[in-house]
Amino acid sequence: MRRPALDATFAVGYLAVALALFLARANPASAYESSVYAGTPTVVWLGFAFGLAIAVGTALTCRGRDQALSIGLGGLVVTSIVSLPIIRNYRFSGMGDAMTHLGWTRDLVDGELAPHELFYPAVHSFGGVFHFLGGVPVERALLFTMVVLFVPFLIFVPLVVRNISGNALAVGLAAIVSWMVLPINNIATHMGIHTNSNALFLVPVVIFAFVAYLRRRATVERLPLGISPFSLLVYLTGFALLLVHPQQMVNVVILFGAIGVVQFLAQYRLEDHPILEHPTTYVQTVVLGTIFTVWAATNDRFRSAVVGLVEGLLAEDIGAAAEVDEREASLTEIGGSLGELFVTMFVDAAVIAVVVGLFILVTWLGWTTMSREAASFVTYFGLALVPLTVLFALYFVGTPTMAFRQVGFIFVLVTILAGLALAHLFGGLARYLTVPGANTIASLTLGVLLVLGLMTLFISPVMYDPGQHVTNEKMSGYQSTLHHGVEDQPITALGYDPFRYDHAINGLEGEESLTGGTAASGEVDHEAFEDGNYSGAYFDMDYYLVVTAYDVNREIDVYQELYYSEAGLAGVERDPAADKVISNGEVDVYAVRADD
Repeated sequence: MRRPALDATFAVGYLAVALALFLARANPASAYESSVYAGTPTVVWLGFAFGLAIAVGTALTCRGRDQALSIGLGGLVVTSIVSLPIIRNYRFSGMGDAMTHLGWTRDLVDGELAPHELFYPAVHSFGGVFHFLGGVPVERALLFTMVVLFVPFLIFVPLVVRNISGNALAVGLAAIVSWMVLPINNIATHMGIHTNSNALFLVPVVIFAFVAYLRRRATVERLPLGISPFSLLVYLTGFALLLVHPQQMVNVVILFGAIGVVQFLAQYRLEDHPILEHPTTYVQTVVLGTIFTVWAATNDRFRSAVVGLVEGLLAEDIGAAAEVDEREASLTEIGGSLGELFVTMFVDAAVIAVVVGLFILVTWLGWTTMSREAASFVTYFGLALVPLTVLFALYFVGTPTMAFRQVGFIFVLVTILAGLALAHLFGGLARYLTVPGANTIASLTLGVLLVLGLMTLFISPVMYDPGQHVTNEKMSGYQSTLHHGVEDQPITALGYDPFRYDHAINGLEGEESLTGGTAASGEVDHEAFEDGNYSGAYFDMDYYLVVTAYDVNREIDVYQELYYSEAGLAGVERDPAADKVISNGEVDVYAVRADD
């Protein structure tokens, strides 16, 4: 494509994304949205799709400055999608761990808590800084933090591949795969205020520093104690990752340790290989491992997590297998299936993983044309997947949530290797077809996978779970209940324990809150509730029942009355023992009296 036409194409692509952002901002969410995808105007998605189509095509065909512009365009689209909760003026997003992180951040802002008292204080500290500097609410500051921590993933994945191979096609393909955001699985890793997931997006930064340490020689004098600048960069980025979430630091230590083992064995088995010329990773592994040990050993949360893992390994009917059986039974009752859900959530990741797995195999067999230097990094990362997968298996048996967090880290490595793997796949295809023909097939195939990846970036009803949009009315309803309700009267909800809202509103350090012991909280007994026994639905006690638009959408529209029915919800209105004390259009709160 000629220069004027190419420049015009980029200009139109960036303009389309800019207009899409303007329209998204002009159409804020006015009520609870069960899906950010459905709630965002169609024309916004058309603008994003147009920009992404240009980015995919040009990332494969352009080189140099033009490829950088295409990668920037694709990254802008994906970052815009990640930023939709901010752009469309969500009060907050996330009803689980995100609420607790909001509470900790509120404690930091109010001076109730110091950053060093948290096991992983980075996200909360960033939120506090953005709150004070930007003059925005803490909720919005945290959403902004989520976006800021996400962007390095899009930047450093292609940079790592460029540093490993220098192949422009591999760089473009790595960028496209990064836009799929494969580390997010919406089982244990989420696009939101979730520190473990946020840490995943910083892992490529650490890997970039590590690759630079192995491949580049410092042009400045070594620092004191013989430390090279690149080695220091590994320590600094590793420590930053530790402050965001220590679990991903553990995985980095395992990665470096596995590479150190490869280097050690290479010294005895190989006579002439690039691995022998790389500086060893022994010191980096020991230093980062020591930093983690010192940081974690004195922390109660870390000790509790280890104890929970050991108990899970020893217990019966605990682990992912039992949880999968339970989920499959529930899906079947509402007309879904585990297979359908897997295809919806993981088909893009599965395809990329198969391609990467085959690529690692053919590289080890010597059937690729890549340089020995680049192949050594495939060996490093490929063999490192073995201990990382073993740890996944232990988590899978002991604590399923940790297992799928481990999958998130594994797919960071898979994303990096995918750039190299796909470059060889489509490069080989070009020898049988033409280069334009191979690029066309690559664009169409990756375009489909990209759509599948982005449509599961946020939780939505397509995954049999409504979005976790928190509205002003919802926060207001819970705040009024917590602050003005009868002291010691439990606060209950449908299908989950509402204690997270206490965290978000009052923080975790305050005395006058549920966590301070002034009142209990929990889920009502759905069987008693459905039988119309509202008075006895919570341990035969007087209690507050909070019913939100989210609850109604989840139980009626998504779960199709699996646990709570429309008739059961309507019955509360007519029951003489239930008095509606709050109603703001999004939240209804009932004061329910127990049987005398």
